[in-house]
Amino acid sequence: MSITYTWEVTSLKTKNEINGDGIVLPNAICQSYWKKIGTDTEGNVGTFSGATPFSAANLSAEAFQQLDTLTEATVLSWIKAVCVGGYAEHIDQQIQKQIDEGVSPISDTDMPWAPVVVEETTPEPV
Repeated sequence: MSITYTWEVTSLKTKNEINGDGIVLPNAICQSYWKKIGTDTEGNVGTFSGATPFSAANLSAEAFQQLDTLTEATVLSWIKAVCVGGYAEHIDQQIQKQIDEGVSPISDTDMPWAPVVVEETTPEPV
């Protein structure tokens, strides 16, 4: 059975980082969290969640991309460049294992101690 894979970035952490030229690169991504989802031809799903650190310390100011200009595709290209060889095989094996075992996909959830955000609605005029 063939598996179709999709990727998504689930979270990013940033910090101001000083490069080799002593220039502060603002809001440089220092940590990414992501998910690779595999779906087989029968609709069975497996997921792998990962975390990939990054450093802007070796980037020139010209090569640095501002956070507000980044796209998910750009960040995923950085992540995929790290997920190669044996690590890529491990990720795909874990997804295949979930599909084979019929395990429910892993999902993100709010922390039970996090405050509940209630959206206020304005009553419509009568």
